[in-house]
Amino acid sequence: MPLSPPKTSDVFSATEPYKCHRNEAVALIRRDLGQRREQIRQQFEDRAFSGVTAGRSLATAMDETLIRLAKYAGIEDEAFKESFCLCATGNYGAGLLAPFSDVDLLFITNNDPSSTLLKQIEYILYSLWDLGLKVGHATHSIKGCILSAQHDQTICTTLLYLRPLYGDFSLASKLRSEIQNYLTGRYLTEFIEAKIREREIRHQRYGETPYLVEPNLKEGRGGLRDLQVLNWISRASLGVLIPEHDPIDREFELAPSCILLGLLSPRKSYRAQKVWNFLWTVRFHLHYVTGRGEERLTFDVQPIIGARMGYAAHGNQKGVERFMRHYFLMARIVLRLGRVLQPAIMLHVLNQQNGTPPLIEEGPEGFFLINGRLAFNNKFPSPKHKELFQILDCARRTQIELHPSAIQHLINNERYAAILRGDPEITEIFLNLLCDPAYENLAQRLPNAVERPFILPLFNETGLLGRFLPYWSRIVGRTQFDSYHIYTVDEHSIESVRILRQIEAGKMADEIPLAYSLVQNLQARQELYLAVLFHDIGKGFGGDHASAGADIAMQICTQLGLSQEDSDTVSWLLLHHLLLSHTAFTRDIDDPNIILDLADIIQSPERLRLLLLLTIADIRAVSPRAWNAWKATLLHRLYSRISDVLDGGLKAREDDNRVNEIKKSLIPLMSATLDEAEIHKFMSLGRPSYWLSFDQDTLIRHAHLISSSNGDNDITIDILPLPSRDITELTIYCPDQDGLFSKIAGALALCGATISDARIHTFSNNMVLDTFWVQDSHDEAFEENSQIERLHQTIHDVLTQNIKLEEALSHATLPETRRMGAFYIPSRVIFDNNASERFTIMEVNGRDRPALLHDITSVLHKENALISSAHIATYGLRAVDVFYICDKEGRKFTQEADQKRLRSALLTVLKDQPLQKT
Repeated sequence: MPLSPPKTSDVFSATEPYKCHRNEAVALIRRDLGQRREQIRQQFEDRAFSGVTAGRSLATAMDETLIRLAKYAGIEDEAFKESFCLCATGNYGAGLLAPFSDVDLLFITNNDPSSTLLKQIEYILYSLWDLGLKVGHATHSIKGCILSAQHDQTICTTLLYLRPLYGDFSLASKLRSEIQNYLTGRYLTEFIEAKIREREIRHQRYGETPYLVEPNLKEGRGGLRDLQVLNWISRASLGVLIPEHDPIDREFELAPSCILLGLLSPRKSYRAQKVWNFLWTVRFHLHYVTGRGEERLTFDVQPIIGARMGYAAHGNQKGVERFMRHYFLMARIVLRLGRVLQPAIMLHVLNQQNGTPPLIEEGPEGFFLINGRLAFNNKFPSPKHKELFQILDCARRTQIELHPSAIQHLINNERYAAILRGDPEITEIFLNLLCDPAYENLAQRLPNAVERPFILPLFNETGLLGRFLPYWSRIVGRTQFDSYHIYTVDEHSIESVRILRQIEAGKMADEIPLAYSLVQNLQARQELYLAVLFHDIGKGFGGDHASAGADIAMQICTQLGLSQEDSDTVSWLLLHHLLLSHTAFTRDIDDPNIILDLADIIQSPERLRLLLLLTIADIRAVSPRAWNAWKATLLHRLYSRISDVLDGGLKAREDDNRVNEIKKSLIPLMSATLDEAEIHKFMSLGRPSYWLSFDQDTLIRHAHLISSSNGDNDITIDILPLPSRDITELTIYCPDQDGLFSKIAGALALCGATISDARIHTFSNNMVLDTFWVQDSHDEAFEENSQIERLHQTIHDVLTQNIKLEEALSHATLPETRRMGAFYIPSRVIFDNNASERFTIMEVNGRDRPALLHDITSVLHKENALISSAHIATYGLRAVDVFYICDKEGRKFTQEADQKRLRSALLTVLKDQPLQKT
């Protein structure tokens, strides 16, 4: 129906083009709009307004502002000598506006606008810009709007919510009718397909999973935009000309269109409304807290928003963790709606265009096929029936997609999965779903073989997994507020299974070659998959999650009918799933005592293989950046050393014998390039620990480095990029001097390098050979010539005192992030005098920051502690630095007073430093 223009006050003269000078208009509106926006903010923060209510109120305030500006500009609203209509589009057209959102406007004209009208439009736009608003705008005729919509689906989308504000409303009605006529037939299909493609591209950019611990609540998967896409395609399928006076339309959420299409029950529509309102409420808080149009829920704002929304600590869960868990549960609802509604809308459009009802036919194993997709064989299957699991197993084996109605039934009946626990048939189906290989026959996979679908995520999203497995529901949507993990606990666990599946299929053989070779012909494949799935299930209980998970695993394995031996294997893997990573990244893996202790715990070569595969899948599933070739190298070396012991090799050979064998093997390899005197000199240097710490190629390179040195006072620096390991090896051969390690660490900090590992070896000629493995800020090797030259020159200048290190560090702009303040990371210093025969192992934990390692090693130097080796690890913002130390007489730090003094000095350094200006 035609829309009538509002009545206008007679105050304005039809002959006067500008009714109010723009500066005066801006001043008047700035005051009134500012007061109104502040009132809305106050009502929202007092919880009198929800996010949607506040959004509507801001949109109403903006409507009033635009109408006033149109009048001030002199645009006549009765005579209409020149047909014109000012319209809101996009989200603003839908009647919702966030505090820092763009104001999207369309100026519709019948013909080319006159110069007077263009000036009036400029008056409005410049006034809005003067008010500090972000404005998206266009001026078109109706024909121009339709042509733009045909060439750009984004413009077409914004016009779905065209809302006239001022002028000749009949122009808006005509344009709405034209858009409705355009969105039919193949153009409607193209529009829907374009929206789905856009969403897939957006997911690739912002994350394929909704369970990222720093989600983008607008653009991320499971966020506002996903709901809007469903609303757009359902609205387009129904038709855009829903009467403006209909209260269903004024709500502008997912529910209205889908109710009218018969795709959502009133209960489901209420749930969609609840999610929509929750996300808008979080968005308003995010905008107000950050003071800008921020859409990403970063760690620093999560606790603030959680507290504002009333999420307090409960049990072992922090308030921020409860808030984020609620967020992820809401995101899961969005995901469920998408799984059901998008295919249903597509099928609805297809059936409308074809003029035929859906094709329903008999399918495999008693199920039906609806338009080629697997569905239950009646409208309301018995909720207690095993079909809930059988249909998933059928989809796995036949690789037929589930129909939306089937997914909806799984979601509706999830609670009945609990009564199927212990059923042998259902247990077998679950284990098949979990352990299903990526390809039909891994051993004989053809190059063009199609990967089988990974059913486990759907199993979790429908809620069946949480009902079937005891305690799984306690980790669903649970965040890990540690800046290290990027997924929720349940998503991380499922991602770990996916990684193991990829390793087994050989798709990650280049990235993790050792794992691919080990995963072949496993004797306990099923137990490994169970351990990977359950490895973090203990995080739902607080405390030591490895110990809690081991106990839970025994219960679940009993439910699944595993033997006592197999259950023990799964439980043991969970109990020790951090053992290898902790040792490889924070201990000297060339220390025989460390290796022997691990061998005593592991005992079996098969358990070692299983534990390593679990470790790799766990780390790789944290995030792509959590895994790199250097970590793979360390784990490989650790595995090899433990394997030697378990095979009976290391225990039978003393260090001296091994060193003699190493030296003997090196002599013929070096004789071609070094003379006998140089070889003899090199062989006389270094303790056994030096010869056991490096491979043959590295030792030969060291021999040439020492031979090329120009005397006892020379500083020789060798830099070797190892891009295949994502690391650069830095070797420094120079006279021993006080605080050498600290100086080098400071020089590396000036270059933006992070130290991943370090070895310090003092030779019998009072020279030192220090080796550092470093990475850049992107966890990659230093490869560029300019980078290598800067490293070389900076280290040389620091060691020769051409650079005053402390002064340089104080003036340097080192990378820092304010997100660090969101986390409480306790500082602690731990001493261990039992794990190593010759050294005290000191572990320093605290908040990571630039030049931290320099500050720690400066303290050690002042306290007369000598460093034998250092092992540096960071987990998000938590630094775990381990040092093998002794005093100047070569003795351990066994006295409590010495340890107390060291601890006190280090804790002082570990205190939070003021954030630097960037």
